[in-house]
Amino acid sequence: MSDPGSIFARLMAVIEDRKAKRPEKSYTTTLLAGGSEKIGEKIREEAAEIAAAAAEPGDRGRDHTIGEAADCIYHLFVLLAHRDIRLWEVEAELERRFGTSGLDEKATRAASNVESRNVERKPAADFPS
Repeated sequence: MSDPGSIFARLMAVIEDRKAKRPEKSYTTTLLAGGSEKIGEKIREEAAEIAAAAAEPGDRGRDHTIGEAADCIYHLFVLLAHRDIRLWEVEAELERRFGTSGLDEKATRAASNVESRNVERKPAADFPS
C-alpha cells in the first residue's frame, strides 16, 4: 500500500534496518534498546512539544509545528518498528476508518472496550498449552 518512494516508507525502512543491525552510534538503536517505555516517553514529550508549537503565532509557529510534527512521526515510527507493526498495517486501519464519522468510530471503540473489560478473564494457567 505504501509508495516505496515516499519519505514515510523510506524512513520506516531505515528504522527497520537499524532495528535489524543495531549500529552502536544510532539514536534509533538507543530508543529501541529502551523498549516501549522509553519510546513512549519520547512520544509523550514530542506530543507536548507539538502542542506547544501549534500555539505559537505566525510563520515561526507554523514552521516550529512542522519540525515538531516530524519529530513526533519519527518517534511513532520507531515504536511501530519496535512492535513489528508495518506501515501498511496502519494505512489499512486508516483506510478501514475512512468515510466513517469520527464520532461514530470512537463510540464503536468505546463500546468494544467496555465489552472487553466485562469479559471474564481466565488466569493463564487455565488456558491449554
